[in-house]
Amino acid sequence: MVRIALATCRPGPEVSADPDLPVLVAALEEAGAEAVAVEWDRDGVDWGGFDLVLIRSTWDYSWRAGEFLEWVTACGKVTRLANPADVVRWNTDKRYLGELAAAGVPVVPTRYVAPGEAAELPRDREFVVKPTSGAGARFAARYTPDQHESAVRHLDRMHAEGFTAMVQPYVAGIDVSGERALQFFGGRLLHASGKGAVLARGTAYDERKVAHPGLRVWEPTREELAVAQRALGAVPGAPELLYARVDLVDGEGGEPRVMELELVEPNLFLSLHAASVPRVVEAVLAAAGR
Repeated sequence: MVRIALATCRPGPEVSADPDLPVLVAALEEAGAEAVAVEWDRDGVDWGGFDLVLIRSTWDYSWRAGEFLEWVTACGKVTRLANPADVVRWNTDKRYLGELAAAGVPVVPTRYVAPGEAAELPRDREFVVKPTSGAGARFAARYTPDQHESAVRHLDRMHAEGFTAMVQPYVAGIDVSGERALQFFGGRLLHASGKGAVLARGTAYDERKVAHPGLRVWEPTREELAVAQRALGAVPGAPELLYARVDLVDGEGGEPRVMELELVEPNLFLSLHAASVPRVVEAVLAAAGR
């Protein structure tokens, strides 16, 4: 019997519950595995005693990035970790978008502002400021050009906490067609979801947001699938990925662009795509048995 740990995090006021976690644990056990959900920072866990540690809802990692990456490194040395530790380290810093752009992947244009650097904020259009290490739109906000001083205070707060900031144009297509999340598992497209805009005008950067508003089933276009596959093909070292989610938005010309590449702890939206559970179980068992 294979032993599988599904890494999650402790409940808290800033952490969403993961409704898919008990479903996945039960499905794996029904398939003959020993599966257990374990907080990634729990003391005394023998991670080497598992055949596979599957990172799932470690949704507090972005404000504990140093600790989390230490755990990822240690865990990856004693057992099979999915996704691999080097992939997780690369993907926790959204400066990877610059690497994807350099590889020819269409992404949302992004500038980075490290602590100590002065920011040149757009004066002619709406824009977004957010940290390079973040999840669930934490510390993200949308600004109009006349909110320049508010955006500077936002940057100062992030820099004071050691975050590098990202500055992006606000992609107006999000308000029309939303985002599309293409989920891959075991190297194949698993399913896709559509969702609405997360950042509303006037919402403060330190206010909690609804991460996936208006979630719905989506049938990806050929263009969306092609861009997603280009993004996955540009991950350094061409690693074997057990899971991946590519979030896309429409650019100014209507073409799909990568908003985010989720290789750490993407929500699988299994409550919306219940038919995908058997395929996820099959891929997880195959990975655990290697």
